[in-house]
Amino acid sequence: MNRISAKFAQLKSAGKKGLVVYIGAGDPNLQATRNLAQAFDQAGVAVLELGVPFSDPLADGLVNQLAAQRGLESGTTPTKLLETIVALRQNSQIPIVLYIYFNLIHKVGLDKFIADAAQAGVDGLLVLDLPPEESDNYEALMQKHGLCHIYLVAPTTPEDRMAKIVLRGSGFIYYISREGVTGMQSQVATNLTTQIAKIRAHTNLPIAIGFGISNPEQAKAVAREGDACVVGSAIVNQIAEHGQSPELVAKVGAFVKSLADAVKTI
Repeated sequence: MNRISAKFAQLKSAGKKGLVVYIGAGDPNLQATRNLAQAFDQAGVAVLELGVPFSDPLADGLVNQLAAQRGLESGTTPTKLLETIVALRQNSQIPIVLYIYFNLIHKVGLDKFIADAAQAGVDGLLVLDLPPEESDNYEALMQKHGLCHIYLVAPTTPEDRMAKIVLRGSGFIYYISREGVTGMQSQVATNLTTQIAKIRAHTNLPIAIGFGISNPEQAKAVAREGDACVVGSAIVNQIAEHGQSPELVAKVGAFVKSLADAVKTI
C-alpha cells in the first residue's frame, strides 16, 4: 500500500489525527532537508510535503517564496531532490509529497517525472496549478506508478465542483482553510466545521486542513475538525531564522515535535 494511504489508515484505526509538515526543499541545502526529514519522522510527523523550488511560486506567500529562492540558490533541482529522497529512504519511510508547479514536471516530461519520482520513493504529488479537469493523463500515470494525486479544495470552491474534485483525488484532500496565499495567521478560520462537513458529504478520503496554522494550539484546534492539519510557513520561518546555525535541526525539530504532540492529544 502507498505510504500515505497506509499512514492515514493507521491513524484512523488508532483514533488519532496527523500532522502534515511543509518545508522548502534545499532550504538552506539538501543535506539539511534530509536531516530535517529524519527529525520530523522521529517527532511523529504523518506526512512530509517538500516544496520543489520554482522561480514563480504564485500560490505561496512571502515566507515560502523566500524559501523557494533559497532552494534555488543552493542549487536544488528536481533531479537532485529525488537523489536526496533516495538517500533518505535508507533510514526513513516517512510518507513524502512533492508540492510542485506543473512547469517543472512538463520540462522533464510527465511520464518520466512520475516514474522517476515513484522510483526515488515519493508517495504523492500536489501540483498547484494543474486543474483536475485537465488531469486525465496525469491521473492515469500516477495510478500506474502507485502515487497519490492530491487535490486542493478552497473556501471559495462551489460545492458542485468540490464534489467533482474530491472524487478524483487520492491519498487525502488538502483543504485550504483561507483565501489567498500561504502564510501564518493569528487565528484559525471560523467556518471549518461547516466546510469540512461539505467535503465529507462527497468523499471518504482523509481531509488535511492547512494555510495559516502557526502554533500548537491552532494545530490542535484545526486537527480536531479534520483528519490532519498542515503546517508550513511557521516551520519555514524557523528554518529561515536558524538556517545557518549548527542547531538548525534540533531547534526546528523541537518546534515540530510540539506541533505533533499537540495533535496527538486530541
